[in-house]
Amino acid sequence: MDNNNEKETLGSPTPEPDAGLDRDPEDWVTGDEPMTAAQRSYLDTLAREAGEELPADLSKAEASKHIDRLQQRSGRVSGNSSGTSADS
Repeated sequence: MDNNNEKETLGSPTPEPDAGLDRDPEDWVTGDEPMTAAQRSYLDTLAREAGEELPADLSKAEASKHIDRLQQRSGRVSGNSSGTSADS
């Protein structure tokens, strides 16, 4: 019964600055999973606008990095979460 003191926990005993909002996508727990449908759709829009072709089998982390890069290149603001700008 010595293992009762070593229970699995979540979180951290000390606060994380900015709640981990600036964490590198490569450090995400799910970063190696396939990109989400929302990432795929938005990345498709950004890549078309930039005249780029990207692999369709990106991970969540890879997709996030490409999205950030293409947003910077296009001047899109990432604060708009409506996701309806594809028609404009």
